[in-house]
Amino acid sequence: MNIKNKLRVLVVDDAAFMRKAIRGILELDPEIEVVGEAVNGLEALEKIRVLKPDVITLDIDMPVMDGLSTIRHIMIESPLPIVALSSLISDGAATFEALRLGVVDFIPKPSGAVSNDIDTIKQLIIDRIKVAQAVNLENLRRVRLDDKWGASKRIETLYDYQPLEYIIAIGTNLAGPNTVIRLVSKLLPTLPAAVVVSQEISPKIIDAFVSKFNEHVPWRMKVAQDGMPVEQGVCYLGSNKNAVSMEGDFRGEPSLKVAGKTEAPLNHLFSSVAEIFHQNSIGVLLNGTGRDGAEGFASINKEYGTTIAQTTECCLYPNLIQNAIEAGVVDLKLDENQLADGIASIVL
Repeated sequence: MNIKNKLRVLVVDDAAFMRKAIRGILELDPEIEVVGEAVNGLEALEKIRVLKPDVITLDIDMPVMDGLSTIRHIMIESPLPIVALSSLISDGAATFEALRLGVVDFIPKPSGAVSNDIDTIKQLIIDRIKVAQAVNLENLRRVRLDDKWGASKRIETLYDYQPLEYIIAIGTNLAGPNTVIRLVSKLLPTLPAAVVVSQEISPKIIDAFVSKFNEHVPWRMKVAQDGMPVEQGVCYLGSNKNAVSMEGDFRGEPSLKVAGKTEAPLNHLFSSVAEIFHQNSIGVLLNGTGRDGAEGFASINKEYGTTIAQTTECCLYPNLIQNAIEAGVVDLKLDENQLADGIASIVL
């Protein structure tokens, strides 16, 4: 980046000490310029019109106009890359809603001793701000969800017994949760399949995120846990920070394995699914950056399973998929409106 064209950031937080801390972190990088601060969403909207920042950092819990209302206004008036930085990590509604509405990332705000805690995540904040600028704004939008699915409605409406015949393994990293919400909300839960997702999401917010996600889609949503048996009609969500994969338990039944951080979590997931489900493995690669996933797709190809990639034209970040396509390991390229039906046509 040309230093003369620095990345312009607006910091939005009602706490003065946090605005100062975030500014201090961002200004450590010579490619970033903090062009202004706002103490609530209403002030942020006014400053966005005047300052025209490239990216904003946004608190969620603020007076006058909170973060979620601010995101809605921004996405309607003039979409901008937003990195949410919030302490509301146990609030499922806040985390899920922010990611559904289209924030690029949701990072837990430092807690406790600010000077110590914020130091440990300063590089993460800088990195997220930089990659946020590269998002495809034309594809940055909220996911519309129509129904709320309680347990009784789910049982009465959907669940006759279905055998578990297929595994749908979904891999994504940057800005993944919004795309995962979009796909799972359209995917038939009566397929003889389970879904396992590896996505870029903080382990601190995944429980709250999945709990709220469960209320809005017909699939039964669960956080992936080590040793958990894999059942039809369930979607298991894992964080790329704690690699999720599949193995056979002592009876030979499929179960989840959740380990620590690994260099290529998507390859890890796809390869393990291919080993257990062979030709009944379906790998789905959504938007992101890097080369992760291509090697795992090759493992699915080798076992005669099916590999599907979201078309690059509808990606927030197309680089992850471009690399898999160039490696020659993608069987089908489908846009986001075709993905659910495309998966169903393979399974049914």
